[in-house]
Amino acid sequence: MPSHHHSDGPAGGDLSFSCCSDHGHGDQGAQARASGGSRMPSWLPLAAGGAAALSAEGLGWFNGPEWAAMALALVAILLSGLDTYRSGIASIAKGDLNINALMSIAVTGAVVLGHWPEAAMVMVLFAIAEHIEARSLEHARHAVDRLMQVAPATVWARDAEGSWAGKAASDVIPGDLLRVRPGERIGLDGLVERGSSAVNQAPITGESMPVKKSPGDTLYAGSVNGMAELEYRATARFDQTMLARIIHAVRQAQGSKAPIQRFVDRFARIYTPIVCLIALLIAVVPPLLTQGTWSEWGYRALVLLVIACPCALVISTPVAIVSGLAAAARHGILVKGGVYLEQGRKLAWLALDKTGTLTHGQPRLVDTVVLAARLDAPRAHQLAASLASRSDHPASQALAKSWRGDLLPVDGFRAVPGSGVHATVDGVDYFLGSYRSAADGKPGDADAVARVESLQQQGHTVVALADAKKVLAVFAVSDSLKPSSREAIQELHELGVRTAMLSGDSTQAARHIARAAGIDAVHAELLPEGKQELVRQYARRGAMGMAGDGINDAPALAQADIGFAMGAMGTDTAIETADVALMDDDLRKIPRFIRLSRATHGVLVQNICLALGIKLAFLGLTVAGLGTMWMAVFADVGASLLVVANSLRLLRR
Repeated sequence: MPSHHHSDGPAGGDLSFSCCSDHGHGDQGAQARASGGSRMPSWLPLAAGGAAALSAEGLGWFNGPEWAAMALALVAILLSGLDTYRSGIASIAKGDLNINALMSIAVTGAVVLGHWPEAAMVMVLFAIAEHIEARSLEHARHAVDRLMQVAPATVWARDAEGSWAGKAASDVIPGDLLRVRPGERIGLDGLVERGSSAVNQAPITGESMPVKKSPGDTLYAGSVNGMAELEYRATARFDQTMLARIIHAVRQAQGSKAPIQRFVDRFARIYTPIVCLIALLIAVVPPLLTQGTWSEWGYRALVLLVIACPCALVISTPVAIVSGLAAAARHGILVKGGVYLEQGRKLAWLALDKTGTLTHGQPRLVDTVVLAARLDAPRAHQLAASLASRSDHPASQALAKSWRGDLLPVDGFRAVPGSGVHATVDGVDYFLGSYRSAADGKPGDADAVARVESLQQQGHTVVALADAKKVLAVFAVSDSLKPSSREAIQELHELGVRTAMLSGDSTQAARHIARAAGIDAVHAELLPEGKQELVRQYARRGAMGMAGDGINDAPALAQADIGFAMGAMGTDTAIETADVALMDDDLRKIPRFIRLSRATHGVLVQNICLALGIKLAFLGLTVAGLGTMWMAVFADVGASLLVVANSLRLLRR
């Protein structure tokens, strides 16, 4: 089964029926919505500020009352950027000339020039970019909360009198005997004591098919039991299960990942002090050398500061980023902040989950081998599909869905836990299940064994059809590679990005898919902690991306420099933990994202060169004594219009 949210339903047993039990958390969600409904939405002041800024711009364009434009601009600045302005002033006082300091200088310069609407629009655009990034962090925190709801809050436990009763999972201690019914989620890690079933542990390990469990086998909290009841002995407390370790790993990765510094932040720390120092030197040095009056050189310094006012630089960044984000969204790529769009160009490695990311996430019939001379392939397929249609095991369902014709009447259907199903068709008793069970007690066939081993080495699940005398046919069922995945890997290699597969599935299955996709490195049979550690190791070689769709991928997605989640089939946890969501699960969107990131960075560099080139020309005139305040206005407004027009080119990509 794929590691996505559809696994919350029935897990499917071993070629037999299963039922479903609900451990929902609807009440918690309702309470959260109720508590959140009384608070004012965080975007409301920003929306009001944006409306005020647009109104101020409108009054400016249509020669409205100047006092009204100033008032609206002031309202926009207060609603959208008061905190930014305060932070900028505080940063200047500390000598930390970051983006907030640059914003404060830009807005102050625009106000000094009398461009109130422009000052308001700069502040609103910057606030929008900051709001997007703040929301992405909030979603990351929600991802951890959702993880905690995967395991049920209560479990069936045996008490001292030997009867079964509901018990809070947090109160269970290692050694307690627990019971999980068909279709229920397993509450705690443990070892099977009694019973045999198939368990869908894709949410935890990412394995594409349910895993057979019998006495002595390990169970993981959050997995879904299949067709038969299991009794198991708890081996860990609620806060020490594999699922709890995944939650801890996500939190740790989110907390330890170094914050990415934006391009404009790095530029501000160089540009701002240089401009301020030059202005100070112009105001102080010439009068001290008796080259003019203090007022004359003070005016020149003021003109220089106004010309150097970085409105064009500051406004170009959010306009370029928002244009890039809009272009990405048009291609079905949801980017949760401009900082990730900036960093995408640096990716050196991309790690990918297998099930549901590179593959379809659903098993399909890929091969049929008929072993009985008296039987042809269509008849064998029809017989197998007729039996498989009565089972909800994923392999059986894949077999049943692959048959397009009529099904045969089935009598005496019965399931054998951990083995398969028996039924009578046209008076003949047939068995459908594992090859080992089908071949048990029947004459050996070396050729059949070799064919089965070959299919298993390719990572396929083998389902056998047999009668009372011999195995009649075998069917290879496998989770197949998406055609788009192969193209995506090729495009990534052309962009200079190397690839690695991180899978919880078997080594054979992982290697088979990796070879078909053309992936550089393969790591299989990994638990979530193993995926996270490998992402950490690969990150030492360069900027690291991770693409996945399941809960088991969440720690690695959080650890990576950029996490990519499958937006259609992915779990809510994966989508909220990741930095980028691919809305139709097409991996070809990752190279498209990288190309867009490189284009966005190119536009940012162009904008800064444009703005600085214009300003440097007028700064030269100012230092030579030829600069005037109207030149300052032209330099500021002209540069702003040019960089905005240049940024909007991204929308055409």
